[in-house]
Parts: sequence; C-alpha cells; structure tokens
Amino acid sequence: MNLPRHIAIIPDGNRRWAKEKGLNPWEGHSAGAAQMEQLARWAFNNGIYCLSFWGSSLENLQKRPLREKQELLKIYEDYFKKLMVDEDIHRNRVRINVIGKWEQQFPSSLKRIIMEGVEKTAHYDQHELNFFLAYSGDDEMLDTVRKIAASGISPESITAETIKQNLMTSKLPAVDLLIRTGGEPHLSAGFMMWDIANSALYFSKKYFPDFNENELAEAIAEYGGNEKRNGK
Repeated sequence: MNLPRHIAIIPDGNRRWAKEKGLNPWEGHSAGAAQMEQLARWAFNNGIYCLSFWGSSLENLQKRPLREKQELLKIYEDYFKKLMVDEDIHRNRVRINVIGKWEQQFPSSLKRIIMEGVEKTAHYDQHELNFFLAYSGDDEMLDTVRKIAASGISPESITAETIKQNLMTSKLPAVDLLIRTGGEPHLSAGFMMWDIANSALYFSKKYFPDFNENELAEAIAEYGGNEKRNGK
C-alpha cells in the first residue's frame, strides 16, 4: 500500500460527543486525548512517519468558558506527563514537536512539562508526533508574511522555499493526508494552509472519540488507492 508519510488530523467532535452522552465538555476532551494516544501508537506501528494533531486553536483558548479551559489545560498536563514516560515513544524513537503560541498562553507548570518532553525526544529520528496548541493557521501565515517583509528580502527573491522556511512548520514535511472528524466537511482557521496545499482530504462523520484505529486504517486505504497526487 502507498502509505502517506505525514498525516494531520483535525479532531473535531469532542464536545458534541460529550453532550450526546450527558457529559461535561472536558470529558469529551479527555476521551479525545485517550483516542489520540491509541491512534498515534497504531500509526507508528504501521509505518507512518509523521503524525500531527490540532489540539486547540487560539480562539478555543480565548473564548471557551473558564472551567472548560482549566480542565483542558489539566488534560494537557496529564497527557504530556504520561507521554514522556511512554515506552512506545522511546522504543519507536518518536520526536515530539509542539507548535503554536502555547508558550504565550499556557501556565508555567504546563510549559515546563511540555518543554521537557520536547527536549527528551529532540534527538529521535524514526517518527515525529506533532501537537498544534494555541495555533491558528491564519495567524501563522500573517506572522510569516511579516517576518519575510521585515527581513528586507526583495520581492523578486521570495520563493516557495522562503515561505516554508519562515513558517512555524518549517521543519515538518508537507501533509499527504488530512483527516477531519466530526461530520463537518470543511477546513478551519487556515490549519496548516501552506502544508496541506496538495493533501488528500478525508472527512469522517465520526466524532473524534469514536474515530478509532479501524477508521484511520480506512482513511489510509482510501489514500493508498487514490492516484491523484500533488494537485494534479
């Protein structure tokens, strides 16, 4: 099978999943975090090199109710503590990257935990696991344009490589397969807009806590059977 090198997932539907079950919104986020862990383990054991999850947007953190935001940050703290001692992360030599403006948004205790995980796995080179936290693709592209403009480079010298080098995702490979769960077939806030330009798109009606390894395998199988590549 033709495997995608880089899969990115927009894990939508946690709150709706919780609401339908009479649960609090953060219980949906907790279930989503558990599913994220299982999907990552399965993906790396089945030959996927790079896997990215959009954990939260800037808007999520700014507009969600305080209690939900507090619980979400606690879920992040528990998740990253667990991730740092996960045997599969170290056995599979998975490098952890955290992308976004989380350093400006998160409390010091959580930032320390995340930084520790990033530093501990920085030398790994077999797989990459990326979390987009306090991230907006629209915001990323605006920052990129500003950086390029401030560098003094002449307009004629700006290339696609110039843009890529100035993105938050400058070190990540382009996305081959973009998956969005939750039953809403659209993109959000310019998520990785430069890196998904030629991606295959897969929309699942499942809420993210119900998007399991079988669902991921189906998405990859569909990708493998699709010969349309690079926007052609």
